Amino acid sequence: MTLTDQINAAAERNGWNLDHTAANRETWLNEVAAAMAPRFAELGHTLPRYRIAIGFPSTGSKGKRIGECWDAAASADGTHEILIRPDVADPLDVAAVLAHELAHAAVGIAAGHGRPFAKVAKAIGLEGSMKATVPGEVFKHFVAPILEAAGPLPHARLAGGESTGPKKQTARLLKAECPECGYTVRLAKKWVVEKGAPLCPEHLSPLVVEGLEEEPEEDEAGVEAPRLAACRG
Repeated sequence: MTLTDQINAAAERNGWNLDHTAANRETWLNEVAAAMAPRFAELGHTLPRYRIAIGFPSTGSKGKRIGECWDAAASADGTHEILIRPDVADPLDVAAVLAHELAHAAVGIAAGHGRPFAKVAKAIGLEGSMKATVPGEVFKHFVAPILEAAGPLPHARLAGGESTGPKKQTARLLKAECPECGYTVRLAKKWVVEKGAPLCPEHLSPLVVEGLEEEPEEDEAGVEAPRLAACRG
């Protein structure tokens, strides 16, 4: 069976529409996964039904996890859900993360990164810590014709910056406490600087403000997200 036949067979089995080859990232990912499927079958693990998407895993954009596979039981239609974070963009790296997550789906999420997972991961050429595998020479040789057949990955690395997501709080509230009775309030540094420390309602004495001289925390907006050195989940 040719690589094209393998991709078409997997597309029919999973209900994918591949009329427009690599028209988007998900099409590309599904083609690569379909071409990997026979190797998993050779190892005794037919891939279950799955979906793949580019998106941040449950640890979010600030987390270190670069891939994640959710058990079929978590999906409303019983499908394994695979996520690959969008700041991974090199086709070989993306394929390696995808293979790692497919291995989880193949052996079962409950297996974690234990022996059943390690056996499959190593057999397809993934190396290093099983929690943070990297593509070895065997994997590179295995995936080269697959990547060539899939063509360019229609994706650009998302490197951080402004978004519609919630902003990080940069104004830390300071603790102000009465040394006599322990009465405590919290307030922004701005009000202490402009109006002075508040008074204890019982003793009418200024509260002691902690951390007034500390530098404000640096806003991390736009800091480059970590890559490839994290647990793939």
